Amino acid sequence: MARRLSEALIVGRVIEDVIDIFSPSVNMRITYGNKQVFNGFEFYPSAVASTPTVDIQGGDHMTTYYTLVMTDPDVPGPSDPYLREHLHWLVTDITGTTDVTFGQEVASYEGPRPNIGIHRFVFLLFEQRGRQTVNNLPTSRNNFNTRRFAAENGLSLPIAAVFFNAQRETAARRR
Repeated sequence: MARRLSEALIVGRVIEDVIDIFSPSVNMRITYGNKQVFNGFEFYPSAVASTPTVDIQGGDHMTTYYTLVMTDPDVPGPSDPYLREHLHWLVTDITGTTDVTFGQEVASYEGPRPNIGIHRFVFLLFEQRGRQTVNNLPTSRNNFNTRRFAAENGLSLPIAAVFFNAQRETAARRR
């Protein structure tokens, strides 16, 4: 299963553009209403406008803390993402085997609003060194860099990741 997840992240260029190769060690389930996010699936922006449910399975119960990052590496457009990345959501201090409602929301959820082309929206889960150890927080959502954020906060490689695609609603409906 881990190999198949990594392959999808490689094909989708999440590994390379956003993060380095890693081995998933927990299951992270992202759902919008009753629709689960799977790597590479496409959603209309209106379907992902509200905060999703994020369930973490396979971590240590109350002794491990996680950070969730949601980012768009294709800003302003996938052919020339010179503003890479845009931070859409940041939650720290999520207790193991729970969901994000048990964490500290640092940057509130901002639904996707791609203007040009098909954008990837990436969810990454990092294990923290301990509670309240993520202190070097972004001052802006623009020009966010997942690798730098992880390094500055002592986070190792992600332990789970999933991404979906979205494009401007009017363009998507004309297909």
